[in-house]
Amino acid sequence: MDKFSGLLIKRQHLVKKANVQQYLLLYRDLQPGQNVYWNGFGQPPTLSFRADFDDIEFNRERQNKRELIKGRFAGGNLGWIVPEDLNLFGALYRKPIDKFTDSQQIVMDLIEKNGPMNIQQIKKETGMLVKEITPALHKLQEAFLLYEDQYDGEWDRSWYLLSEKFPDADMEKYTKIDALKELIMRFAYRMVKFDERMLKNFYKVPDKLIKQAIEQLIAEKKLVSTVEGYMRPDDVQILQTDGDVSARFVYPMHRNDPLYKVFEDEIKQVVEENVKEKEYDHDILQALLIDGKIVGASVGHFRNGPYDLNDVVCVMENADERKEEIIDAISAVNFGKKPIRFNGKEI
Repeated sequence: MDKFSGLLIKRQHLVKKANVQQYLLLYRDLQPGQNVYWNGFGQPPTLSFRADFDDIEFNRERQNKRELIKGRFAGGNLGWIVPEDLNLFGALYRKPIDKFTDSQQIVMDLIEKNGPMNIQQIKKETGMLVKEITPALHKLQEAFLLYEDQYDGEWDRSWYLLSEKFPDADMEKYTKIDALKELIMRFAYRMVKFDERMLKNFYKVPDKLIKQAIEQLIAEKKLVSTVEGYMRPDDVQILQTDGDVSARFVYPMHRNDPLYKVFEDEIKQVVEENVKEKEYDHDILQALLIDGKIVGASVGHFRNGPYDLNDVVCVMENADERKEEIIDAISAVNFGKKPIRFNGKEI
């Protein structure tokens, strides 16, 4: 294992699992948190394979205590952040509304007048259809005007004025670029080395903003540009002195996992090159992280319940030697179901 991979898995707690205090910092740095892709609706967010405790239950408790709050962030996707970072994420992702639509105005006026309401209450009060109410709520949520109080897995959730629920929130505290710079420094620590593409994949912000933020961080000597990518100056020194780290593991990373998101285009390319001519469904189900490197993916078709596991794409030299280990790891996160094929060959 090379030094970069060794430091990456150390910072991500993929071998030596995080205790509670380490996990709180890890979660903060990898926000917004999300639940397991496809089969986790209503479930708390998780950082799979990283904690030495059940982090889904831990985060469920954090939700109940409002220590994790829900919003729409990167690309309008739902995610969970710690409330103390609301100003930071609001500065980066808030989409102000210049002029309300009729539906947005009705919903906003109603909640301002009556206080927190759920969708069914709004429907009863206004006579609007759910298909009119829901998009209005989502746009007001993206504008950081309304807050959806999902503190458990139930459907019946109230919507509040964000200013009422979080009276100290200040969406002007950070400029957009300063907010991104803060998040990039957290990202840099957890990823060790990165490029603009990785930031784009993860944060879903414009290329121009990413470029400006990196240029400023380099000018401030908080980042340096190397042949490997951008890094923290401290990490350049660490990698010159630290030896390689040996670790052996197979982790299938679901599609909401931070590492999947960071390397998403690379994963798609590997899969496309290896299964594009195949007749069976080959949607990416999980990425394969083996010994600190993304080397492929399980592919098939998503279903409610066990997915169709049609193949495992694994582009590493000793893939066949570790075939059973890889199959067992994939089976463990797919309700015990085993894939039909391994690198195109029926098992």
